[in-house]
Formats: sequence, C-alpha cells, structure tokens
Amino acid sequence: MYPIKFENLYYKKIWGGRDLESFRENLPEGDIGESWDIACHDNGMSIVANGEFKGKTFKELISEYGEKFVGKTLANKEFPLLVKLINSKDRLSVQVHPNDEYAKRVENSLGKTEAWYVIDAKPNASLIVGTKNCDRSIFEKAIRENNTESYLNKIDIKKGDCFLIKSGLVHAICEGAIIAEIQQSSDITYRIYDYGRPRELHIEKSLDVIDFNLNAINESKNRLDKFEGYEKGVLCTSEYFTIEKYIINKSVTESSDINKFFIFTCVDGEGYIKCKGKEDVYIKKGDSIFIPASLGEYIIEGTLTVLKSYV
Repeated sequence: MYPIKFENLYYKKIWGGRDLESFRENLPEGDIGESWDIACHDNGMSIVANGEFKGKTFKELISEYGEKFVGKTLANKEFPLLVKLINSKDRLSVQVHPNDEYAKRVENSLGKTEAWYVIDAKPNASLIVGTKNCDRSIFEKAIRENNTESYLNKIDIKKGDCFLIKSGLVHAICEGAIIAEIQQSSDITYRIYDYGRPRELHIEKSLDVIDFNLNAINESKNRLDKFEGYEKGVLCTSEYFTIEKYIINKSVTESSDINKFFIFTCVDGEGYIKCKGKEDVYIKKGDSIFIPASLGEYIIEGTLTVLKSYV
C-alpha cells in the first residue's frame, strides 16, 4: 500500500466557473462547478492516478484489498465519504439534504451531512447557512409567495472559514468561492429556491427534512496546538466524520490506523507525503490523497495546510 491519488472527476454546472485553473492544469472546457476527488459512488467513481494501482477504480481496490484498504471497522460496508472541490461563479440553489433515515426510506440512499472549508473567497463572497426569524409555517408561506430570501441567514466568508452543514440545515454557496467539501457519500439534494432558474424544485421533501433549530457555526475558530514543525487541531466533528487541520512548516510524522482510512486534502501550499520504500507523492493546493489503513508510517513534508478527514 502507498498514498493514493485519484484522477479528478469534473462536472459542468450552470453556476460553475474557471477559478480552479489557479491551481489546476487539467480543467476541461466549460463552466466547471465540481471536482470529485475521492469518490466511490454510482454518480462518480474515482480512478487511481499514481503508482502500481494506476487505472484501478476505487471499488476495485475495496473489493481486492478490503480492510487493508479502508480499515477493519469499514470493511464490507458502503464507503462513507466523498471529497470534492466546488467553484461558484454564480449562486448555487438554496437547498437542504435529508438525514439517513429519510434518505434510506425515500431515496434508498445515505443521507448527507457535509463540511465546507473555504479555500479561496473573492471580496464580498458569502454563504447561506440556516434560516432566520421563521418556523415551518412562516417559511412555507414565504416559499409560496416567492419571498424565500427574506428568511435566509447570509454570512460573509473569508479564506480558512469552515462550516459543518448537518442534514436538515438550509444552505447555499454564493458566488465567488472555492470550497473543499467533505461529506457523506450521497448525491441527494432537495432544492428549495433557485433564483428563477428553470430547474426542478423539491418543496415538499425540503419541508419534510428542514430542521429550523440548526444554526450556522464557524468551526474555524477552534484552536490549533503547536508542535515542532507543525500545528494541528480538530476543525469539526460529527457522527459521520471528523476533520483535523494541520499547518505544516517543516514536517509531521504519523502512522496509519488499521481500523480506518485517512484522507488528506491540501488547502494551501505544497509538499510531499513520504513512506519508507515507496515513491514520494507530491501534494499541492487542491489535491486529496488517500491513506490506506495498512500503510504504516508516513511523513508529510513541506510548507502546506491540509485537512485530515476520517470516520
């Protein structure tokens, strides 16, 4: 086993843009809204881009290597996470995701809790996170009367901000941002409002699953502990995943966990992930690298900021 990098799976979106070109050289033509970088889903399957497994799919690696790849606690289970980058030239729809129970019953899918980390934000960039001054009846009336925006909680954002978007929380990414999204492996979205664009809305399902008690919490204010050569700390946590943040100015040495995989997503800078007897894996802003459960000791070296995601 070795640190694995996958090919970028690009998706054109009506709200997409070209900002990923600031650190990517392989963008296809068109307005690119999403890059799925760690994915094992029917709507997107990662393909290995480096090393001896090059060309194999994520599903093939799970089938062939099982717990050595994903860990003892996740072997024989549906792969739980999906990591993507989002670029918004225009506003995404105002939307909400169901929890596991509702998604399984209605969509035969996992629910969707996700976390957003702001990699880059243009001046006046913003997000919608949650509702304000309303309950279900008020919000439903506002939707029917095309007054939805009056009850949306809009917040300004900057590079480094992080928000945990739990299932049931109304949300939207507005124009001018590049977001790293770590989420449950689900592609279920219920649109509430779409700024007049002629796309399908899912009003009844949305009202079924919205939790009006959920609020916006900026997770980036959590403290990082200082060590020799790096800083690290828990950025956000939920029942579905934990995300730690590392600011590395020299190096950090760690070991894999036989019970679970790790995913490192670089949100700034560049460096290398090194393992004894293996080829060094270059990692730069925008890259995500998969650390198999049986990898062993590894070193991350360079000047970079990374997010470490795991179940």
